[in-house]
Amino acid sequence: MTVPLAAALTVGWTLFLLNRISESGEVAANVWLLVLGLLAFVVIMAVLVMFTIFLAREILEVRRQDSFIDSVTHELKSPLASMKLCLQTLEREGLAEDKRAALRAMMREDIDRLSSFIDEVLQANRLAHGEMGVELTEVPLRTLADRMADGVATRHKVAREQIDVRIPSGLSVYTDRVSMEIVLRNLIDNAVKYSDRQVEITVDARIDEAAQRTIITVTDRGIGIGKADLRRVFNRFFRVASEAVRKRKGTGLGLFVVSALVRNVGGTVSAESPGEGLGTTFTVRLPLRTAA
Repeated sequence: MTVPLAAALTVGWTLFLLNRISESGEVAANVWLLVLGLLAFVVIMAVLVMFTIFLAREILEVRRQDSFIDSVTHELKSPLASMKLCLQTLEREGLAEDKRAALRAMMREDIDRLSSFIDEVLQANRLAHGEMGVELTEVPLRTLADRMADGVATRHKVAREQIDVRIPSGLSVYTDRVSMEIVLRNLIDNAVKYSDRQVEITVDARIDEAAQRTIITVTDRGIGIGKADLRRVFNRFFRVASEAVRKRKGTGLGLFVVSALVRNVGGTVSAESPGEGLGTTFTVRLPLRTAA
């Protein structure tokens, strides 16, 4: 409605000035008025375009937050419902001890899942507000990656051999240990979660002397990412709009946390994929300070 109104005002202003020119014959003064009117129209249109872009972004952000709230609700309700069922089952008389032990193990897994989820949300909130500091120290990458891979394999109930850590045992990087734990855990967890039935993950690292960087890669053979979404996957709340992604649980925060933490320690992270169904490689580049 505003755009047609602005156009109508401009056309009316132009016709009015042309009429004045034809009546008075004072061309110069009226031409300047015409130019000023056109400039005003351009300014109005520019403001309208900027407002439209801003409004579209806000609408998209609201939709993402709504999707995030739905995901949070599901992530919280699912383990809580599972624990409630386990407790109700444990209250039964005559339940075998091995079944009681299995139920207790399930409850511990649900608690760990809830704890990890809440930590992820809190980390994302702190990072979004710039409230997470770093403490730089020498971090042995192989030891750290093995520990993160062990935890992810246990959580997703996959064979540890399916996560192949190929990092040289003597390779260390000067960075924040907590940040690197979260980065590696999230990337390996993401790779397993978005793999199909055959989970095959490779975690590698090398030194790029020319660029003075330590290069860490996490590669999977999973569902892949379309080229249009490769840069957007690091945005907060963003999830690829595909059925393969929708049927997997997630909040759109994991890769946002990875990107923010890597930037905090002076590095960069990128995603590469040949296409949907062809796997993905995430590459982290960190400033080089190694100890062999």
